[in-house]
Amino acid sequence: MTNFSDLVKKRRSIRKFTDEKIQPEHVELILKAGLMSPTSKNSHSWHFIAVEDKEKLEALSKCKNTGKLIAGSTLSIIVAGDPLTSDVWVEDCSIAAIMMQLQAEDLNIGSCWVQVRGRETDNGGSSEEYVKDLFDLPMQLQILAIIAFGHKEKEKSPQDESKLLWENVHIEKF
Repeated sequence: MTNFSDLVKKRRSIRKFTDEKIQPEHVELILKAGLMSPTSKNSHSWHFIAVEDKEKLEALSKCKNTGKLIAGSTLSIIVAGDPLTSDVWVEDCSIAAIMMQLQAEDLNIGSCWVQVRGRETDNGGSSEEYVKDLFDLPMQLQILAIIAFGHKEKEKSPQDESKLLWENVHIEKF
């Protein structure tokens, strides 16, 4: 990517991926972006679980009824936070997640955020508890989201700047 503005404009939520694996060095770059993300008081309250195994991705996709795109990804990263480390773990994890998504876009790899915190499985159970049980996560960790990654089945057009909601921007007062 030549500049950050182009990267932001080009990043779109991608829900359909090809079967092509993501190169290990690209997976590493995506994870590094998360590990280099800023955190409150340098607490590093986040934890990432990278999942590439197709059977595990299929099982993970059942964490919610809209999780099917996880099964179609070639990499999904569970983004969890430790509230015992930081009271703003949600914010720390959110920043890390978007940093990984931007890094992926810079590599022309698609991604989509799948919300887990506060969501339910098809049978009404907690999406978070489903994922925690599936991956044997420590009790104190809380799961924010899963980011699904993969090579894009098709490109989406960049964001249309003429559709920006400037009416939602307020200067000095509401």
